[in-house]
Amino acid sequence: MNRVKITVLKTTLDVELAREYGAPGLGACPMLQAGQVFYADYAKPEGLCDEAWKAIYQYVFALAHGAGKELFYYGDWIGQPGVAICSCNDGLRPVIFKLEATQEPATMHYVPVR
Repeated sequence: MNRVKITVLKTTLDVELAREYGAPGLGACPMLQAGQVFYADYAKPEGLCDEAWKAIYQYVFALAHGAGKELFYYGDWIGQPGVAICSCNDGLRPVIFKLEATQEPATMHYVPVR
């Protein structure tokens, strides 16, 4: 299992949907900023939004275990091996992430609860 690099590519706001459904003053995600980098292995990286993690973790684990050495989904999604572009599940202000497989071995930074 290897670490996966998670880069925040951009934060977005669907102005039309936010105008209709959002709370007054809603803006792009205040928790993450373009350019932030996290590394994931056995657990959610510290500082990464819980909801974003729930939306992307299956791709992180797939990449960590060697998926995507070729291309995801028969080559009809992402054109670069070892890469996935994903977003969190906030329909009004999704954050877009680039996930990249690395050759860095994963290490546990916590003690599992038994």
